[in-house]
Amino acid sequence: MSKEVPGETPAADIRPQIQACLDQFLTGQKPILEEIGPETLPLWESAKTLLNGGKRLRPLFCYWGWGAAFGDPSQRDSVITAASSLEFLQACALIHDDVMDGSDTRRGLPAAHRQFASMHRGSQWLGIPDRFGEGAAILLGDLCLSWADQLLLTSGLPPENLNAAKSVYDEMRTELMAGQYLDLLEQARGGGSVERALRVVRYKSAKYTIERPLHIGAALALAPQEVFDAYTGYGLPLGEAFQLRDDILGVFGDPEVTGKPAGDDLREGKRTVLIAIATERANPHQLKSLHELLGDEHLTLAGVETLREIIRDTGSLDYTENLISQLLEESLTALNTAPLDPAAVSALTDLAHKSVQRSL
Repeated sequence: MSKEVPGETPAADIRPQIQACLDQFLTGQKPILEEIGPETLPLWESAKTLLNGGKRLRPLFCYWGWGAAFGDPSQRDSVITAASSLEFLQACALIHDDVMDGSDTRRGLPAAHRQFASMHRGSQWLGIPDRFGEGAAILLGDLCLSWADQLLLTSGLPPENLNAAKSVYDEMRTELMAGQYLDLLEQARGGGSVERALRVVRYKSAKYTIERPLHIGAALALAPQEVFDAYTGYGLPLGEAFQLRDDILGVFGDPEVTGKPAGDDLREGKRTVLIAIATERANPHQLKSLHELLGDEHLTLAGVETLREIIRDTGSLDYTENLISQLLEESLTALNTAPLDPAAVSALTDLAHKSVQRSL
């Protein structure tokens, strides 16, 4: 087991170890599914594909949250394993989110529910292929949620550390599911104020992406309350800035980079801060276009460009970019409010900039 102190390892260097943890765990799950029946293996294969890549933000924030809190270096490998469990939670959220949004792709490949629908269609089974695909994907998401617990609790850390982390983890899951519901609700209600859109951002993404992984890291290090408070001051605004950048990419991003079709968030009718600001500031003609085009699943590229122009012309894009900058500055300031390991703080500062710039 490595004895190096946390701050000596560059943030990028632990990603192969995270992947190795995930691969090893999934390898151990395959025989269990095979024993149940080989026809269950498409679940395993879909999970394996989804977990082979990604930014690894949540494990990274968890790891550096532990390192900045002066975690015991002898526990480093076990902490990386525990942090890797957050990728299964993320997989669950992505799979279920794609079902709820009716998304066709994820990271440039067919979304899980589309994969299973195609399998049903190709096999000429009875019933409705899309319904089968959605049901299978929901079960796959549930399976990933179960695996997240299993990997965390078998990471090899002492019970005291795991119990402290599990308490945070349980609260994080409740926040995430409630945030997903609020997102569904906002779309059903046709959106509302910027404040409501920001509440969705906070609970659907910001807390479980950055703040809570940091708190889990602090709990694994058995850190004092002042560390948790500093991580909230750093993690919440940064998590909100992260999601706001994601919202911008969902409208203006390059499909080759995002892995999603151009303007996919507009077709799905996502009620983001971008849309809330544009709606508040739109003139009657722009408002009419917003109501007619937003959420049209057959929206053309010309329609996408019309909505982009409204977002630009109302100042919504500039407003959101400025808000991201303000949140990033607020986040970094909070790192000075508690005694933290300087090398790990440097890694957290680097992660903050990359999270917002999407250079990961």
